[in-house]
Amino acid sequence: MNFLPSFEVLAAFTAASFLLLITPGPDMTLFLGETLRSGRARGMAAMLGATTGLLVHSLLAAFGLSAILAASATAFTVIKIVGAAYLVYLAVQAVRHGSALTIKPGKGVQRPIAQVFAMGVGVNLLNPKIVMFFLTFLPQFVSATDPQASQKLLFLGLYFLVLGIPTCAVLILMAEQFTAAIRRSPRVMRAIDWTFAGIMGAFAVRLLFARSN
Repeated sequence: MNFLPSFEVLAAFTAASFLLLITPGPDMTLFLGETLRSGRARGMAAMLGATTGLLVHSLLAAFGLSAILAASATAFTVIKIVGAAYLVYLAVQAVRHGSALTIKPGKGVQRPIAQVFAMGVGVNLLNPKIVMFFLTFLPQFVSATDPQASQKLLFLGLYFLVLGIPTCAVLILMAEQFTAAIRRSPRVMRAIDWTFAGIMGAFAVRLLFARSN
C-alpha cells in the first residue's frame, strides 16, 4: 500500500491532528453547546454535521493539491513554504490570544436534529479559515517529489476525519466534565495552546531545514 505515509510521518500527523481536535474552535463550541443545552443526541448531530463539512474540505484540499502537484512540483513546494508561514502565524495567535470556547449556560430551545446537523455542516463549509488550514496543513506531511503524493494527501485528509469522530464523540460524552475542567483551570487550556504552538512551529522549522538540505 504505497499510499500510506511512513510510520514517522503518520505518527506526527496523528499527534498533531489529535491536538487540533481537542483545541476549541467554532465546531467544538457548537457541538458541546448543543450537548449541554439539549442533550447528547443533538451534540452528536452537530458533530456529525461538522464532520461532513470537514469531509468536503478534505476532499477539495486533497484533489486541489494533487492537481497543483501534477501541474508543478515547484508550485506545490511554494504552497508548503507559504503553509509553513501560516502555521507559524497560527502558533503565534495561539500563544497571544489562546483558544476560545464560549458556551452559554442554561437550557436553550431544542432545535430539530436535522437543523442541528445542518448547522454543523454550515459551521465548517462557511469558514474560510478551515479551507486555508487544510490547504496549508496537509502538504507539510507530503514531499513534492513523492510519486504517491496525491494518494497520500487524500489518505491523510480522510484519516483526519477517522481520528476526529471518536475523539469528538468522547468529548460529547464527557461534555460536562470537559467544560468544567477548562473553567476551573485556565492553565489546562494554556498548556494546550503552548503545545499547539510548539507543534505548528516545529512543522515550519522541519520544512525550512528540509528545504535547506
